[in-house]
Amino acid sequence: MKALLVFVILASAPLAVAQGTAVILDLEGAIGVATAEFIITGIEEAEERDAALVIIRMDTPGGLVNSMRDIVSAILGSEVPVVTYVSPAGARADSAGTYILLASHVAAMAPTTHLGAATPVSLGGDDVGGNGDSGSGPKSDPGTEPDETKEPAPSGSAMERKVMNDSIAYIRGLAEAHGRNADWAEKAVTEAATLTANEALEMNVIDVIANNNAELLNKINGRELKVNNQAITLNTEALLIEKIEPDWRIRFLSTIASPEILMILIMIGVYGLWFEGTNPGAIVPGVVGVIALLLAAYALQVLPVNYAGLALIVVGIALIVAESFVPSFGALGVGGIAAFIFGGIMMFDSGIPGFGISISFLVGFALISGVFLLWMVSYLVKLRRRGAVTGVETIVGGTGIAMESFAGEGRVWLEGAPWSAFSKVPIDKDQQVTVTAVDGLTLEVEPAHAADAVHAEHQT
Repeated sequence: MKALLVFVILASAPLAVAQGTAVILDLEGAIGVATAEFIITGIEEAEERDAALVIIRMDTPGGLVNSMRDIVSAILGSEVPVVTYVSPAGARADSAGTYILLASHVAAMAPTTHLGAATPVSLGGDDVGGNGDSGSGPKSDPGTEPDETKEPAPSGSAMERKVMNDSIAYIRGLAEAHGRNADWAEKAVTEAATLTANEALEMNVIDVIANNNAELLNKINGRELKVNNQAITLNTEALLIEKIEPDWRIRFLSTIASPEILMILIMIGVYGLWFEGTNPGAIVPGVVGVIALLLAAYALQVLPVNYAGLALIVVGIALIVAESFVPSFGALGVGGIAAFIFGGIMMFDSGIPGFGISISFLVGFALISGVFLLWMVSYLVKLRRRGAVTGVETIVGGTGIAMESFAGEGRVWLEGAPWSAFSKVPIDKDQQVTVTAVDGLTLEVEPAHAADAVHAEHQT
């Protein structure tokens, strides 16, 4: 009977997480598709290694809502406790980062860090943003009650209300799941409220403030959590910390999913295919152009892009090309460069932190690309106007030397080779002859002085 009682007590007590390894995943910069894949695969790898803990060390201005939701789903479904740690000092968990922090089993921050500003800035679309600045938007004061005398803000369109209400319900659910301050979480969405680490701890938005990884593990040791609806007690003493780095594929995808790289890929693709079209058989430019455009197509799928801006970029390129074929004293070229710049601004004007484009880069790139494209088009047009440099067209009008005396059929020396020739008038050996026509492999010739006389007569 006593043994049965001991078994019942042990069965009802929280399970202790065995000592082992704490896996660290760095989430830095904007949250995108590649970032989400890295975090999700990192959590899966931690489960395969039977790790005791996953620490997501975060410093982000926000990012894409779909990628953020994928990360949150991976955290909620993880069999390993997940600690999100906003670190180092000066780091932030803005916008989409706030959702991830509240979804974690343990929410921790380093001193002088902050979180919040989780308002969905692209209310008509799919992207949760924020401008990534801790002072942006109305900032809530943790020590004061909201002013009920103020008039409510306009409700906006039905779609705006739908997106806003969905974001509020989502972030409140994440906060309530771990017993955190859901009311402040709602303010982070509706008022773009932000908090420092100390304020967040006082208001029960986070669980721990720690200066470093060792202090973090020490402070969460013995904490009781629910992981997949199962109560556990963290045992973080003497855990071996192991950092998982993104592999080459994740780094490659992260590099491609950049506005600047996307612009470069588009231009390389256009240059390559255009050069291949004007010079059939070059092969290499065409292959490079196709690969660049396919990579750009992938980036267009994972970046928040305004396709009206993309259309302006295409129009700009067309105008620059047209300048070389239809001289307009620079009007088409300048218009093309302007369309390119405005298109780039519109293309990435999403308001989503981490996915904007530098204006200085855009202007410089547009000018360099425009000058290069104008030069290349002008050069190819000059080559076309110069005429053929090989083939039958270059033989007619050429001057050769008669290898023998003949009237009718004979042989002449032209361009370093002997040719069969035909002349209606007598030709002396070593006499200069001019080619007037080509019939298969036989040249029709006449004395050079006769051709010169005919040419002079036409000029007079």
